[in-house]
Amino acid sequence: QVQLVESGGGSVRTGASLRLSCAHPAYSYPYYHMAWFRQAPGKEREFVASITWEDSITDYTDSVKGRFTISRDKGKNTLYLQMNSLKPEDTAVYYCAEDANIIKLRQGVARSWGQGTQVTVSS
Repeated sequence: QVQLVESGGGSVRTGASLRLSCAHPAYSYPYYHMAWFRQAPGKEREFVASITWEDSITDYTDSVKGRFTISRDKGKNTLYLQMNSLKPEDTAVYYCAEDANIIKLRQGVARSWGQGTQVTVSS
């Protein structure tokens, strides 16, 4: 079981920013695409953003486009999610995940998941 470790969550006010991090093991072939998901209380887990390994192509759910940025530092084996202009509806537990198949990953089928980090946005 690959260990993914998220950090950076917290409680903030509307309009604030947070940066989430996800530490992952160093990869050799096959390489893994990575993504962020979130789950709000009483709701299903939803896709937030993804990034491909080879060329860092990103994809976002519509509700976070223009506010969130996914990135990765391969040298530090870390995935990031920069979250700006946070809204109360962004409140959720955020999870990072990885898989070699980007299509499956975006659909929530992943080889490994982190334990999650709580983000709470109050008005």
